[in-house]
Amino acid sequence: MKSVLEFRARKGQSPISMVAAHTHWEARLIADSPVDCVLVGDSVSTVVDGEPTTFSATPEVMARHVAAVARGLGDFSQRKLLIGDFPFLAARKGLEAAVETATLLLRAGAHAVKIEGVDGHADVISHLVQSGVPVIGHLGLTPQAVHALGGYKVQGRDAAAAADLLRQARAVEASGAFGLVLECVPDPLAREITAAVGIPVVGIGAGVGCDGQVLVMVDLLGLTPGRQPRFVRRFVELGAAARDALADYHASVVDRTFPSAKESYGVEN
Repeated sequence: MKSVLEFRARKGQSPISMVAAHTHWEARLIADSPVDCVLVGDSVSTVVDGEPTTFSATPEVMARHVAAVARGLGDFSQRKLLIGDFPFLAARKGLEAAVETATLLLRAGAHAVKIEGVDGHADVISHLVQSGVPVIGHLGLTPQAVHALGGYKVQGRDAAAAADLLRQARAVEASGAFGLVLECVPDPLAREITAAVGIPVVGIGAGVGCDGQVLVMVDLLGLTPGRQPRFVRRFVELGAAARDALADYHASVVDRTFPSAKESYGVEN
């Protein structure tokens, strides 16, 4: 998948696979995979930098990681669809600031941007879309609003909250967004929202009824230590393999079996 037009055309068709990645090495692996598209999320703050929230990400930080991922994905004309995240409050500082953030992300190599929420900045989404910047929305559990939401909790559990999320999803579509990420909402609500809008809905912790799914690369590779959210599936345990490799390396250094003669250089006669 190389364009937002291909993304939109997948609505109701074969499910879309999206991976959130932040580094060049991740992008190199994704480039050689059948995964459809890549999101450089502001989760870089928590995943890469170890911050407790995503608040420390700035437009400049996001642009730097978008550029690293873009280089890993290869030539622009052949690159998988790459989406850069608007960081904390970047959509709330007015149209000029939003345009500047979008400019940074697209110049860094993104094809599109992701913006959390819609209430209070639908005009920003519309303005960017009308300016030629493709936008994908993000509703449900929006980490940039974690304090207002009372923590990292499932959203839309009661009837009023569900109706409000449905209203917001329609507003995202009306603003011109080409898609929607829906995070941590009950499966029945996610199905209802997916059926109610004409743009693809990509779920994370939103059940199997969405038009696609997204997971963070280090989570699905089993590289994230500690307790994981319910929606995370570890498709391989690379973290355990890495710890074993480090232990083997240490032992080989201590017992002087590394480096071997084949791993050392001699002198020319």
